[in-house]
Amino acid sequence: MKKTILPFLFALSIIACKNTENDTSSSEMNTETEVNASEEKDGIGNTIAMANGLDKFEEAEEIEFTFNVKIQDSLRSSRHWKWNTKSNEISLTEGDETTSYTKTDSIPEDKKSIDSKFINDSYWLLFPYQLVWSDANLTEEKEVAAPISGDTLTKLEVAYNSAGGYTPGDTYDIYYGKDHMIKEWVYKASGGDREMATTWEDYETFKNIPIAKMHKSEDGSFQLYFTDISVK
Repeated sequence: MKKTILPFLFALSIIACKNTENDTSSSEMNTETEVNASEEKDGIGNTIAMANGLDKFEEAEEIEFTFNVKIQDSLRSSRHWKWNTKSNEISLTEGDETTSYTKTDSIPEDKKSIDSKFINDSYWLLFPYQLVWSDANLTEEKEVAAPISGDTLTKLEVAYNSAGGYTPGDTYDIYYGKDHMIKEWVYKASGGDREMATTWEDYETFKNIPIAKMHKSEDGSFQLYFTDISVK
């Protein structure tokens, strides 16, 4: 099951993403390996996605989750989603209001605001699958110090192109261990004017799908976390 789920928005309470392509170069001493995800679906992108339960997710019919953002102990955002993965019918409950749409290749103008929120929130929830679902340049670098913990991990740069989507040209540096689970990542907005590192922690398994429920900045002032998760 291949889905096209593009970028995500970076704002005070929402950090965003994107499906794109970018040229990167290999570093000295051959510590970096560049792989184009569209050409090597059986490569490292697929390995990480499968370690995070992609094959099990493809059997799922529905997923629900609440996306929460807290800044300085103040809840800035809380959105509950219900996603039928077979029909791509998606509903959002935010406050007392529930709205729905069907995700297709052509989103009506009046549904683009809800679609951009869904893309943002689902990227945080299921980013490992984007290494298979979307096209990006992947550059792997072994034995790199993670930005928050300082642990020695493998870094994978996921670089998207500068055309199309809600936030073109974004880059994500993910840091993962030998189990191919993401431990930390750094989001870099196109143009280099915004950058944020957060953890990937508090993993819990839902129908054999591991999900990191908590993402925190180094000082803990920013927390993005998931509640009410269910997979059917």
